[in-house]
Amino acid sequence: MAARIKLPSVDPFLMWLVGCVVAASVLPARGAVLAGFDMAANAAIVLLFFLHGAKLSREAVLAGVGHWRLHLMTLAFTFVLFPVLGLIAQAVTGRVIDPTLAMGLLFLALLPSTVQSSIAMTAMAGGNVAAAVCSASLSNLIGVVLTPLLVAIFIHTGSDSSGGMDGLASVEKIATQLLLPFVVGHLLRPLIGKWVDSHKKLLQPVDRSSVLLVVYSAFSAAVVNGVWLRVGPFDLAVLLAASAAMLAVVIAVNGVAARAAGLAREDAIVLLFCGSKKSLVSGVPMAGALFAPAQVGIVILPLMIFHQLQLFVCAWLAGRWRREGEALAAAAAAASLPPQDEAAMLARAGEIGLPVPEECRPGVSANLALLTRHARIALGEESA
Repeated sequence: MAARIKLPSVDPFLMWLVGCVVAASVLPARGAVLAGFDMAANAAIVLLFFLHGAKLSREAVLAGVGHWRLHLMTLAFTFVLFPVLGLIAQAVTGRVIDPTLAMGLLFLALLPSTVQSSIAMTAMAGGNVAAAVCSASLSNLIGVVLTPLLVAIFIHTGSDSSGGMDGLASVEKIATQLLLPFVVGHLLRPLIGKWVDSHKKLLQPVDRSSVLLVVYSAFSAAVVNGVWLRVGPFDLAVLLAASAAMLAVVIAVNGVAARAAGLAREDAIVLLFCGSKKSLVSGVPMAGALFAPAQVGIVILPLMIFHQLQLFVCAWLAGRWRREGEALAAAAAAASLPPQDEAAMLARAGEIGLPVPEECRPGVSANLALLTRHARIALGEESA
């Protein structure tokens, strides 16, 4: 009989992301409806950080803040490696597409890391959420000052110097929408911590819904502004290829750096998701402040493409990390259980030099089965 061809499984979350992009392209939210989606996305993000704050123990939070080496590595990826790749991408693509589009590739490389999706992906993958909160938030806070400085150094915007960016408003948004709910949730952990711990599955839909709402609302706003009417298919293909190349290099170097630094699995996940993303939410208002109005629409198009690409790739990677983590946990749980059958029992007895007479084997097997059931109940795999 011919062997069946097994197709690779597709993470359902990827399909939801594709659906959001298609829906926003065909039926973009407008006016009051778009404002409603923005409010819903903001509310989901606030709830997400509140629940993560309530979930984390004080020891985990202190450990996350203390990961200075991890935070410095994340900042190096965001503000050193990415700008280098952006300069290369601009030089190469500027020969075949509109120079303003090529400049947009460099601009996206100068932006801070995204916050909510980085932390959501870290949570989905089973990473160090406390460290992710610190790394992503620190990247955005530094980016408020560093990104305009890098733009002034590497890009000739030609914009009016009076059009400065409201850094205080950006800091306030990060503090009130992300850090404050996290702190409040953590402070309320003595009251609600047990309930949150017993409903851990509640966090996954909150993680994913916040990402989906942000994707749909951001993409709707861009479609309403007519972004797809400004460039042709060839330009889009070049931008997609350049974005994919930049992301691939960052992810590859990320893996090498994590192994070289000896990062734990949970911290390697943080470095991957916080060090390989760029923020559309921060980038769009920054572009409006740093570039002439006629340039903004074209400049943010590469960022939009990169943003969608990074979500698709990172959602797939998060699912892969999650499945690997579940497999490791299952293997560890199985290793902690007693031998499951007579053959395994005899093999284990031989390893420790314990003879098991044949007449005793049925009783030993029955006792091991009883111990296995109690162990599964303790691990939460069976009900009492």
